[in-house]
Amino acid sequence: MLHRIVTALLLLLCTTVASAQPMVSAADPRAAAAGVEMLRKGGTAADAAIAMMLALGVVEPAHSGLGGGGFLVYHDARSGRLTTYDAREAAPAAADPRWFHGADGKPLPIRQAVPGGRSVGVPGELRLMEAIHADHGRLRWKTLFVPATKLARDGWAITPRFNNFLTRMPATGFFDDWARTYLYTPEGQAKPVGTVVRNPELAAFYEMIGRRGSDAFYVGPTAQKLVATVNGAARNPSKMTTGDLASYQVKERPPVCGAYRGYRICGMGPPASGTVAVLMILRQIERFDMAGLGQDSPVAWHLFAESSRLAYADRDAWLADPDYVKVPVEGLLAADYIAGRSALISPDRTMAAIAPGTPAGAPAFGRGAHQPEHGTSSLTVVDRWGNVAQATVTIESVFGSGLAMNGLFLNNELTDFNLMPERNGLLTANRVEGGKRPRSSMSPLIVYDPAGKVRLSIGAAGGSTIIAQVAKALIGVIDWKLSAQDALSLGLLYAPGPGGIAEKGTAVEAMLPALAALGETLNVAPLGLKANALEWRDGVWAGAADPRSEGVSMGLDGVAVKPAGAVLQKDRPSE
Repeated sequence: MLHRIVTALLLLLCTTVASAQPMVSAADPRAAAAGVEMLRKGGTAADAAIAMMLALGVVEPAHSGLGGGGFLVYHDARSGRLTTYDAREAAPAAADPRWFHGADGKPLPIRQAVPGGRSVGVPGELRLMEAIHADHGRLRWKTLFVPATKLARDGWAITPRFNNFLTRMPATGFFDDWARTYLYTPEGQAKPVGTVVRNPELAAFYEMIGRRGSDAFYVGPTAQKLVATVNGAARNPSKMTTGDLASYQVKERPPVCGAYRGYRICGMGPPASGTVAVLMILRQIERFDMAGLGQDSPVAWHLFAESSRLAYADRDAWLADPDYVKVPVEGLLAADYIAGRSALISPDRTMAAIAPGTPAGAPAFGRGAHQPEHGTSSLTVVDRWGNVAQATVTIESVFGSGLAMNGLFLNNELTDFNLMPERNGLLTANRVEGGKRPRSSMSPLIVYDPAGKVRLSIGAAGGSTIIAQVAKALIGVIDWKLSAQDALSLGLLYAPGPGGIAEKGTAVEAMLPALAALGETLNVAPLGLKANALEWRDGVWAGAADPRSEGVSMGLDGVAVKPAGAVLQKDRPSE
């Protein structure tokens, strides 16, 4: 109670120096509206972020919800302090490096490992909400649940993008008996676009948590039900215990920060790999004149691809949960190491081979295979006091493990571990271990200008493309002087290893002949991209949302701002 009173007094003191109009950007307009509702009530960025996360759990159940976890970065305007919250899902204590091995003693293929109970990690999203509300909230806890509870009870309309998920991902969307009734017709077809679906189970669950707090999830009957669901799964049963849930804690990690052309870029450290990888991509090409080359230069995109390959290789080798392995973050970002990696990049040819380097402080690990990632939802908010929250939340694959309870899907985050624990006779850093948190590509970032003011808050969804999406957007804003909206709208060259993908229908695809002349061997395909941002530009906050997604930005007027001419990709699910 005393903490809450002190927080409220500090916020009142801050009103005299407030310089920002509140604004949100979220992956769905209904989630954005939930955040705005909290801001209108005088809520902080933390209050609005919680309301948006809860609403996304209703309208984006394929990607996020209380059955998953995430990361949140929070800038406190009064103190200038940046806090990063790790709510990544954790492996049960009984998990071991051969957690995903089959009866034949060999690792399961990823598609076989995802459905069922073994892939489910202990969820962290609700504990995240509890932590940021205690530290930065102003409104009553139960108030934050009102918009999402109403959405779940009264119903929400299926969108074209969500219908696409239902159609293309039956392995998990159609896996659970409840989900089949909720989201599919009696004939087994995805419910049509525009169908209003209601989720009374989730509405009742939200109301209970709003009254009783997060312990109503982590201990008692709900925890017992979750354990029974994953351990009793007909496919890949788990060995989770109620103790695994009761002992789960959100961890405040030291932020990882680095400089790029005078800007200070800060975000979540390991087990998130995004901040480190984004900083490596940027700093490895900082010696090149990206501004002079410009956004229409094939050379600029080639440099971006080459730097991406090096960063992803190091990510796969060295980044993991720092509570279990030594993660050489300082070594990876050291100036001499970056210079050595950058020297491998040439503007007129493509590297013949890609391998991780050996940064200072690196232990002897085998490089894990590039692990596919999917899913996630993104949101960001600035309040009237200038506090900024940037969050990425997830249940991993589309519809997670396919298992559901209380009107929500349970994650499959444990398949973000390396399914094969050894490589070339060495253990991999991101192998499964009891209690460990799997590596993630999520990259919620806050960028400070050379004067130390918040310039940009940005994050993305889409598995391992997140790193490339965010790095591309930062180059767009910093080097190419684009608005955040135009930077998000740029096409992408996604190159996590040899080769890569030039995004279909974009200017990058049109550069293929010139890129081929530089030695690039690229495929062309649509990419499931989804990013959100807020930027301080020309003395005001401006919102941005990826035109490929259904995301929007929104101010207190409640008007959803969608990029003009946005076309949703329908031939591949956005992630």
